[in-house]
Amino acid sequence: MKQHILIADSGSTKTDWALGELRVKTQGINPFHQDDQTIRDVLRQELMPALGGQCPVEIYFYGSGVRPELEEKMIRLLNEVFPHAQHIEAHSDLLGAAIALCGHEEGIACILGTGANSCLFDGKTIIENIPPMGYILGDEGSGAVLGKRFLNALYKNRLPHHLRDQFEQHYQIHLPQVIENVYRKPLANRWLASLSEFIHLHLDEPLVENLVIENFRDFLTYNVAQYGRKNLPVSAVGSIAYFYQDQWRQALKAEGYTVGKILRGPLDGLVEA
Repeated sequence: MKQHILIADSGSTKTDWALGELRVKTQGINPFHQDDQTIRDVLRQELMPALGGQCPVEIYFYGSGVRPELEEKMIRLLNEVFPHAQHIEAHSDLLGAAIALCGHEEGIACILGTGANSCLFDGKTIIENIPPMGYILGDEGSGAVLGKRFLNALYKNRLPHHLRDQFEQHYQIHLPQVIENVYRKPLANRWLASLSEFIHLHLDEPLVENLVIENFRDFLTYNVAQYGRKNLPVSAVGSIAYFYQDQWRQALKAEGYTVGKILRGPLDGLVEA
């Protein structure tokens, strides 16, 4: 039956789809930012041709921007494109992450990518969520905040001087351009998160690794600790969790938590669930 179930994990940039063994990528779908016709075009012009005429019987869509008040919109648009589907659901990317990480068990599920989020999951639904509040007011643990902390340490002389030379040579950039990228150009959060590539290359520098661990520990302190459930495993999905999993494990141990699953993306976990 699973070969007739279409599952989507969608962000603003790209959407990963699974239909049985078939894997498809399309541009991102976000019902908060996109109008109906834009979403229809992605489904009809990108997804349908890639499915090769296969018709899903059930559809489960998990995506950023799928707030409770927008679930009906997403279901309606999917039904327009796949009128023969017998069952369609649309939910937030956080619920998708929770299902991928925890299956049908109780647990704490986290998203650690460009942004960060977390929830307390009872095996069926999200029962508590501490708002991440974005990279300016929150988002501890995220790639964007990691980049912000790294730049602060770099230019306030809390990291070795040779590291600043290497950074500026690597990106062909100096402090005025850093300020420009953060305060004047759009999508500063994505640019800050992109610095993770350089940070990861220099984890052998103890002060750099400590920045990563402290970023995770703050995430646990200001978000996960609020759930008051240290008896539950803490699982995480996302590029930051995946590529810094050694530091993530260290942070969890330091804060007294049990390590759960660590996934780069949720799609395979959703298929298995």
